[in-house]
Amino acid sequence: MARPAVAPPVSTVDTACTLDCPDACSLRVSLRGGRITSIDGGTANDATRGYICAKVRHFHDRVYSDDRIKYPALRTGPKGSGQFRRVTWDDALEHIAENLRDTRERHGAASILPICYGGSNGWLTQDFADALLFRRLGASRLLRTICAAPTGAANMGLYGKMPSVAYQDFAEARLIIIWGMNPGVSGIHLMPFLKEARDRGATLIVIDPRATSVARQADRHLAIRPGTDLVLALALHRYLFEHGHADTAFLDAHTTGADALRPRAAEWTIDRAAEVCGVPATAIEELAQRYAAASPALVKCGWGLERNRNGGSAAAAVMALPAVAGKFGVRGGGYAMSNAGVWGTARPWITTPEPDVRAINLAQAGRALTETTGPAIHHAFVYNCNPVVTLPDQTRVIQGFSRDDLFTVVFDQVMTDTALYADVLLPATTFLEHYDYAKAYGPIALQLARPVIEPVGEARSNNDVFFDLLRRLDLGTDADPSDDLEAMLTSLAALPETIADPLRETWTATPPWNGRPVQFVDVFPNTPDRKVHLCPPALDAEAPHGLYHFQADPASDAYPLSLISPATDRTINSTLGEAARPDVVLDISDADAAARGIADGDLVRVFNARGSVEIKVRITPLLRPGTVSMPKGVWRRHSRNGLTATALAPDTLTDLGGGACYNDARVNVRAVITAH
Repeated sequence: MARPAVAPPVSTVDTACTLDCPDACSLRVSLRGGRITSIDGGTANDATRGYICAKVRHFHDRVYSDDRIKYPALRTGPKGSGQFRRVTWDDALEHIAENLRDTRERHGAASILPICYGGSNGWLTQDFADALLFRRLGASRLLRTICAAPTGAANMGLYGKMPSVAYQDFAEARLIIIWGMNPGVSGIHLMPFLKEARDRGATLIVIDPRATSVARQADRHLAIRPGTDLVLALALHRYLFEHGHADTAFLDAHTTGADALRPRAAEWTIDRAAEVCGVPATAIEELAQRYAAASPALVKCGWGLERNRNGGSAAAAVMALPAVAGKFGVRGGGYAMSNAGVWGTARPWITTPEPDVRAINLAQAGRALTETTGPAIHHAFVYNCNPVVTLPDQTRVIQGFSRDDLFTVVFDQVMTDTALYADVLLPATTFLEHYDYAKAYGPIALQLARPVIEPVGEARSNNDVFFDLLRRLDLGTDADPSDDLEAMLTSLAALPETIADPLRETWTATPPWNGRPVQFVDVFPNTPDRKVHLCPPALDAEAPHGLYHFQADPASDAYPLSLISPATDRTINSTLGEAARPDVVLDISDADAAARGIADGDLVRVFNARGSVEIKVRITPLLRPGTVSMPKGVWRRHSRNGLTATALAPDTLTDLGGGACYNDARVNVRAVITAH
C-alpha cells in the first residue's frame, strides 16, 4: 500500500491591507504549502476589530486568477485587441528604457507622462522609485486630482489638515452628521461605532441623494440634489449666525474670516436653500436646531460631496460648521475628514526636488492625450491606475490610448481595460507579495505590510521595476536601493525613531494621542497662526467668483437628470472590477421611469452630448427623483456597448483643488428594449 503524502505545512502571516480604503485593516493570512488558503482580520489596528470586508476576504481569488498578468509581453495586434507575445523581463525593460531615451531626445522629457493613482499601492509603493525616475527624467508632472483634491484643499486651507476625530470617539457624540459618505461600503469599520453611538442615545443624520444602508438606519435622511451641499451648509451657517448660536468667544479667539463667511451665508435662507436642495424647509430647520443644541456634535465630511463644480466650497462650508457653532474641545465633538497626515511626515525617503516642469491634471488626461497644448504626450507609463474606466470623458481617454504614435506601458496585476492598449505589458505584485506601509486615513493607524507569498508568475514590485529602469537609464545613484527589501529598509531609516522603532519591533507604529485626539485640546490647526481660517485668501482667490459661491446646476431640458457614480461593495475604485458579479444596472426612481415609459429590467440608453451607455435599469425607491445612479469602478464589459458612467462625465474641474466633477454629469434616459 502506498504511503500517504505528507500534508504541506500550514502557517499564518500577519500583514495589512493597503487598498484605497480609509481603514487599513490588519490581516491574518493562512497559507498551506506557500499558497494562500484564507484571509481574515488581524488585531494590530484597534479600530478594525479583527474583521474585514468581503472584498479583501476573497482577495486571494484575484491573486490566483486567470486574469492575472504573469509575465512581461509586447503587443502584437492592434491597440485594444489584447494581443501580446511573451518576452523576458530584460527584453521588456530594455525596450521601455530605449523608448524613454528616444522620446526624451526627439520630443523632450515633457512628452513623457506617468499616469497613476491610489489603486493597490500604499505609502511605499507609490512615490519612491517611481518618483525618482520621473523626476530625474524631467517628465511631465501628474496632478492626482480625481479624488480628495477639493476636500484636501479645503481641509488644508481651513485647518492645515488638523487631525480628525477618530472612529473610536464617534461613540461619544450625541449628534452625528454623515455628509456625503456611505460607510456601509467605504470604511465599514465606522459602522459599529455609529451603532454604539445610537445605542447610547445619539441622533444620526445622513445627507446623501440615495437612501444608503446607513441612511436607512438614521434618525433623519436629507436626500438633497447632487451639487447642492454648499447651499445646505451655508443655510446652516446663516441659522447659527442669525439665531444666536454662533460661538462668538471661540470665533474671536480661534478663527479668522468669520466676517467674510457670514455675509456669504446670509443670502441662503432656509426656504431658499430648501428650494435649491430639493428637501423640505422643515427638515433643514430641524437639522439646524438639532446641531445647534447638541454636544458633543460631530460632522463626518465624506468625499461624495466634492465630486461636482461646488465641491471644494461645499467641503469648506461643512468643515467650518463646528468652528462657527463652537463644537470643539470635547471628546466626540468637531469634524472628521482625513487622518492621512497625522503622522507628521511626508515621504522622507524622497530627497530629489520636484522639477519645474509642465503639470497635467489627471482628471483631464483624455484631453492631454488627444489635444494638449505644448509638447504632445508620446510615452505614457500607467501603473496603480486603470484610466480607461476611471477617468472622466472616457471616450476621449480611449481615443488617446488608441493613438499609434503613443507608446504605452501598463504595469498592473490583471488584464484591465487599459492593459488592452499597452505596447508593453508588465506583471505587478499585489499587496500580498511585496513590502509596503498601510496608513489609514479614517482611524489613526500605520502598519508595515509584509509579503506573505512569493510573487505569482514573474510579477515584480513597483520599486523593483522602477529602480531597475533608473539603472538602465544611467539615472541611478549609489544611494538608491537595489530591490524591494532594500527600499523598505531605506524608508524605515528615513522615518523618525518614534515611528520606525515600533514598526521594526511589532510591524505597527504607536499612534499619537493613543489614536484618539480631541480637537482643540490635544490638536490644533496646523495653520501658521494655529487658527481656523474660515475664508482663507488663497482659496478665496482660487474659487471662481470667490469661496462659497454657488454655481448653478448644469442640467438642461435635453439632459435633466443628475448621474452619480457612487462606490459599491464590489470594487475598490476599479480594483476587482474583473470579478464575476450580477448585472450592473442603472438605478432610477419610479417617477423618472414612469415619465419615460421605462419598466424594471428594461435595456436603456443613458446619454448626453459626450456619448451613451446601454445598460439595464432597476427602478428603486432608494433614489430621489431627478437623480440616476450607475456604480463607480465597473469595467467596459459591464455595459452592452462597452462604455461606463465615466463616458458621460465632463472633464471640467471643481472650484478648489482641480478635482474631477463626476457628479456633474447630466443625462437623459430612453428605453432601448423593454423587458415586457
